[in-house]
Amino acid sequence: MALTNEKLTSSPTDVEEAINDTSSDSDALARLDQLNKEYGATWDSPSDPNNPYNWSTARKISIALIFSFGQLVTLMAASMIAAALDDIIVDLAIDAATAQIVFSTYFLGLAFGPFVVAAFSEMHGRKMVWVYSQVWFILWNLVSPFGNSKGLMIFARLMAGCGASVGTTLTGPVMADMFSISNRGRSMAIASFLPFLGPSLGPIVGGFITQWVTWQWIFYIMSIFSAALTILGLFVIRESYTPILLRRKSPTPSPTKTRLLPSLLRPINLLLHRPIIQLLALLLALNFGLYSLILSTYATLFITRYNQTPSQASLHYLTISLGGTLAAQIGARMMDVIYRRLKARSPNNTSVPEFRVPYMVPGFVFVAAGFFWYAWAAQMTAHWAVVDAGTVVFALGSFMVSQAVLAYKLDEFGDHGASAGAAARCLMYVASFGFPIFAPGLYAALGYGWGNSIFGFAWVVLAWPMLPVFWVFGARLRALGRAEGEHGVVGV
Repeated sequence: MALTNEKLTSSPTDVEEAINDTSSDSDALARLDQLNKEYGATWDSPSDPNNPYNWSTARKISIALIFSFGQLVTLMAASMIAAALDDIIVDLAIDAATAQIVFSTYFLGLAFGPFVVAAFSEMHGRKMVWVYSQVWFILWNLVSPFGNSKGLMIFARLMAGCGASVGTTLTGPVMADMFSISNRGRSMAIASFLPFLGPSLGPIVGGFITQWVTWQWIFYIMSIFSAALTILGLFVIRESYTPILLRRKSPTPSPTKTRLLPSLLRPINLLLHRPIIQLLALLLALNFGLYSLILSTYATLFITRYNQTPSQASLHYLTISLGGTLAAQIGARMMDVIYRRLKARSPNNTSVPEFRVPYMVPGFVFVAAGFFWYAWAAQMTAHWAVVDAGTVVFALGSFMVSQAVLAYKLDEFGDHGASAGAAARCLMYVASFGFPIFAPGLYAALGYGWGNSIFGFAWVVLAWPMLPVFWVFGARLRALGRAEGEHGVVGV
């Protein structure tokens, strides 16, 4: 199936960059005319205040914070029950492996929910899709603990994860809607600061709630916060998707009802037919698989081997947050600096997604070094600070890799960044579902040292060769399977 029936002559990234490049009025006006041909309308001028690129900094940051808080809550919901798994095992009368399924099923929702979220966001815009998905998450998250039913909790966690996927699916594309390509790292630093706190705050808050009240309140409290944020988002968030805004200005807007199926199938087509997406998906799966191994077992490690209480053990998740914060606030800005310097050195000042690859290099190294450090420190029951230090290094590298992949994907796929993200993240969340399930048996058989080292070696053998492949052959890989007008908008 072709990705689109429309024949477009340029990518949205090229169009938007030209519109915002005021160095040449004639070129900017020519691009405005091109937008009119492609979308049936155009901006009134290169400085049109309705263009999301020209919105005030206060408005951009306000929208970014709403999306960030939303993603923070849903990511906290993913990890909050980690410190309560022992109590859940008792109350639901299940074994440790089943408890890990309860924990991990949420990630299956994060894997497949984006296929629907991306399709509808590229048909109807970002705002209402975000609102409806938030409501979906709230309802299923409330249902999860009802009746202490194992089957209901597993299914409800799956459905809640589908709604929660709106944060991971749309936050990056919304930032790309409002910020130019040369400021992509800066925009991600703004949008990702709070979400990076989620994996650590979740188990911490969950540990204290479990110790002070009951684990069921983990779900109730998250739903209350998410409901308040959704109401606030109704008033703060403005539609930012340029194709939708321009289609609304068009005197003859395109019908959408006949284009739902192509939009829903677009992420699948990208995953099946674009080798570059397949490589990015494999890279993210390996990266997040290692991350989920630590995330799902970190509290258990300190409870069982260091004899700490659930609330004490949950505090160690702050190390993951520290690594993520360093990547967001320092690393993301470094990525912008590297990108601008490579662009300045390129012929005719042109830019390509491969300019994100140098930023991946330290991330790849930190992932391996930190993971092996954590694995053998835990195996030898070294001082807890030694274990935490390894986790900080790992988390820093893991988030750096994720940032670079996100930027690379948005650079390549433009307006279809949400669909490309859904395709690339699918394997990532499937891996995060599967890895924690066999973690207890793996550690029982091999210990933390060799049990984790197996996956550390897999990262080195499978992931590291991708760096020269992206750098040398990236342009050719991106061209493989690319349909004419692929960057165009389908379904709006």
